[in-house]
Amino acid sequence: MPNTELTVHPGLSSFRKIALGTWRTAKDPSVYGSLALDVGPMLAYIDAFRKQTGKRITLTHVMAKAVGLCLADMPDANAFLRLGNIYLRKDADVFFQVVMEDPATGQIDLSGLTIRNADTKPLADIVDEFVRVADRVRKGKDEEKESTRQTFKRMPAWITGWALNAVSFLLYTLNLDMRWAGLPRDPFGSAMVTNIGSLGLEEAYVPLVPYSRVPLLLAMGEVRKVFVVGDDDQPVVQQQMRVFATFDHRILDGAHAARMSRKLRAVFADPEAHLGAIPEDA
Repeated sequence: MPNTELTVHPGLSSFRKIALGTWRTAKDPSVYGSLALDVGPMLAYIDAFRKQTGKRITLTHVMAKAVGLCLADMPDANAFLRLGNIYLRKDADVFFQVVMEDPATGQIDLSGLTIRNADTKPLADIVDEFVRVADRVRKGKDEEKESTRQTFKRMPAWITGWALNAVSFLLYTLNLDMRWAGLPRDPFGSAMVTNIGSLGLEEAYVPLVPYSRVPLLLAMGEVRKVFVVGDDDQPVVQQQMRVFATFDHRILDGAHAARMSRKLRAVFADPEAHLGAIPEDA
């Protein structure tokens, strides 16, 4: 199957080494934009879902499904560059950053997990998978991801960039299935999402990650209560979350972003119509 006053830092985390090997110049095709979402209806849906099923569903889990639906609605956005051409993906997979603490050093590090087929997978299954995999990743018990993390942790910083480019070339330019060599199949999926709101941050734009070939990155801000003008022109309180997007202008443009924004708004405005009825039981 193909793969669709200075001192040296005393000990870089695996992610920090990867970051140093990733970005070398500010010259890129990044476009930035933000969207304010009324999350009141979605929070009510989440509360009812929790009470009915006992599952620890959050806005992060919901966003996995929502982004999957956006990619399905706008197939041109579900793509990556290869050999100078744009190739469309068949599956809508969504990658999430996972903050963890290195069990050996206590350093804050980053890993991740990928929800496959997020557009078609039932929301309850997404919640279960997300909780299960994220717990393993944070405890360092996900063998595949921990092996990769430890490899980059031990790798000299000067060679990291070369290694990342080599892996990207094998997985995406040549489209090779490299699982035999310990490289997971299409590890970053179609889009990346990070929940900065869980860290207490209201806004941030995240950079493109060239070796991942992912053209769309989203950052979810903290939910805040804000005054907005209601239908009767009177101020009302709204629970609002801003979503901050970075996308590759070589693949996406404003028309793509506008259609995906409309889809995302529709999902959050009427969760049950897009995410499905709340299950009868757990």
